[in-house]
Amino acid sequence: MTSLKISADDWKVIRLKITRKYNTLSEEDLAYVEGEEEQLVQRLAKRIRRNAEYVRFTLGKELQDIHTNRL
Repeated sequence: MTSLKISADDWKVIRLKITRKYNTLSEEDLAYVEGEEEQLVQRLAKRIRRNAEYVRFTLGKELQDIHTNRL
Protein backbone atom coordinates (compact mmCIF):
# COMPACT_ATOMS: atom_id res chain seq x y z
CA MET A 1 0.00 0.00 0.00
CA THR A 2 1.32 3.39 -1.01
CA SER A 3 1.16 6.18 1.51
CA LEU A 4 -0.47 9.39 0.28
CA LYS A 5 -0.03 12.82 1.80
CA ILE A 6 -2.43 15.39 0.41
CA SER A 7 -2.38 18.99 1.60
CA ALA A 8 -5.58 21.01 1.82
CA ASP A 9 -4.43 23.25 -1.05
CA ASP A 10 -3.59 20.28 -3.27
CA TRP A 11 -6.94 18.69 -2.44
CA LYS A 12 -8.79 21.75 -3.78
CA VAL A 13 -7.17 21.24 -7.20
CA ILE A 14 -7.49 17.44 -7.20
CA ARG A 15 -11.10 17.66 -6.10
CA LEU A 16 -12.01 19.79 -9.12
CA LYS A 17 -10.36 17.33 -11.48
CA ILE A 18 -12.00 14.30 -9.87
CA THR A 19 -15.39 16.01 -9.97
CA ARG A 20 -15.01 16.55 -13.71
CA LYS A 21 -14.24 12.89 -14.29
CA TYR A 22 -16.73 11.44 -11.80
CA ASN A 23 -19.58 13.95 -11.78
CA THR A 24 -21.81 11.70 -9.65
CA LEU A 25 -19.67 12.15 -6.53
CA SER A 26 -21.40 13.96 -3.70
CA GLU A 27 -20.03 16.45 -1.20
CA GLU A 28 -19.86 13.63 1.37
CA ASP A 29 -17.84 11.48 -1.04
CA LEU A 30 -15.35 14.31 -1.54
CA ALA A 31 -15.07 15.36 2.10
CA TYR A 32 -11.43 15.37 3.15
CA VAL A 33 -9.50 16.16 6.31
CA GLU A 34 -5.70 16.25 6.23
CA GLY A 35 -4.26 13.05 7.64
CA GLU A 36 -7.31 10.95 6.71
CA GLU A 37 -6.20 9.98 3.22
CA GLU A 38 -7.03 6.30 3.66
CA GLN A 39 -10.66 7.05 4.58
CA LEU A 40 -10.92 9.19 1.45
CA VAL A 41 -9.42 6.42 -0.69
CA GLN A 42 -11.81 3.80 0.69
CA ARG A 43 -14.84 6.05 0.26
CA LEU A 44 -13.93 6.97 -3.33
CA ALA A 45 -13.12 3.36 -4.24
CA LYS A 46 -16.52 2.21 -3.06
CA ARG A 47 -18.36 5.06 -4.76
CA ILE A 48 -16.66 4.75 -8.18
CA ARG A 49 -16.62 0.95 -7.99
CA ARG A 50 -12.86 0.58 -8.33
CA ASN A 51 -10.34 -0.93 -5.98
CA ALA A 52 -8.42 1.18 -3.48
CA GLU A 53 -5.13 0.70 -5.34
CA TYR A 54 -6.63 2.32 -8.46
CA VAL A 55 -7.75 5.32 -6.40
CA ARG A 56 -4.33 5.62 -4.71
CA PHE A 57 -2.63 5.44 -8.11
CA THR A 58 -4.94 8.10 -9.57
CA LEU A 59 -4.51 10.46 -6.63
CA GLY A 60 -0.74 9.88 -6.54
CA LYS A 61 -0.44 10.59 -10.25
CA GLU A 62 -2.45 13.74 -9.80
CA LEU A 63 -0.17 14.88 -6.98
CA GLN A 64 2.83 14.53 -9.31
CA ASP A 65 1.16 16.64 -12.02
CA ILE A 66 -0.86 18.98 -9.83
CA HIS A 67 -0.64 21.95 -12.19
CA THR A 68 -1.72 20.16 -15.36
CA ASN A 69 -5.32 20.03 -16.50
CA ARG A 70 -5.36 16.25 -16.91
CA LEU A 71 -6.72 13.59 -14.63
